[in-house]
Amino acid sequence: MKLQENIKLLFSKVIEMQPLVHHITNNVTINDCANVTLAIGGSPVMATSVEEVGDMTQLADALVINFGTIDDAMYQAMILAGQSANRKGIPVIFDPVGVGATPFRTARAKDFIGQVKVSIVRGNASEVFALIGGESKTRGVDAGEISISKEELARTTSKELGVITVISGEEDVISNGADIVRIGNGDINLTKITGTGCMTASLIACFAGVTEYLFEASIAGMSVMSLAGELAGKNLAEYEGLGTFRMKLMDEISLMNGESWEKGVRIR
Repeated sequence: MKLQENIKLLFSKVIEMQPLVHHITNNVTINDCANVTLAIGGSPVMATSVEEVGDMTQLADALVINFGTIDDAMYQAMILAGQSANRKGIPVIFDPVGVGATPFRTARAKDFIGQVKVSIVRGNASEVFALIGGESKTRGVDAGEISISKEELARTTSKELGVITVISGEEDVISNGADIVRIGNGDINLTKITGTGCMTASLIACFAGVTEYLFEASIAGMSVMSLAGELAGKNLAEYEGLGTFRMKLMDEISLMNGESWEKGVRIR
């Protein structure tokens, strides 16, 4: 498959180019996002001050915006960084964590995509559904029920917002508005530790920072997390639990290359 051949090559490009990924992300998972960026071969920076986010973004190859612990000061920094990224022409990866849970988050998310040209949206189904005006039953930042299929949601979101849409779940779905890709890898433990979605946005950003083909970059980042989770789960001993799974997840990401990815990924 031509798509898989192209994605396979991105692994070595990330190692070679070491893309600088600027994150304005949440306080719960910021360390995980930095470490996963390093694990795949990128370089993380986490500047949040309004006085420097614009300048820092000018140095970066991709920008990640994560709404996990958003407040007014952080939001202003996000706008400045996002607009700086647009001026430079680098991809903006938006993770609308918890959007749909409160009116504040939902309003800020819609305002953000009105002021910043987002390249890639990565979220769970209820977050993405809320982003385009849908209503769902959301519990905090966890996924809730939606009234349409993930495939329809991904395609609609991509068309309405002009973005690549990545929806995580039991089967991950990625769309560019025309094509749909599904990833069949994963492990239930990915839903039991915090930060896997945030880390996925970082992985996507690393690949997006080295290619103009953002659909392929999105598939690469999402599938790395799902495949690494699957491998980590398979390598757990009977007496090992979530703490060990978390460490093995990072191990699997750091050890993954184009060949091992191609061998294990299930894309349709």
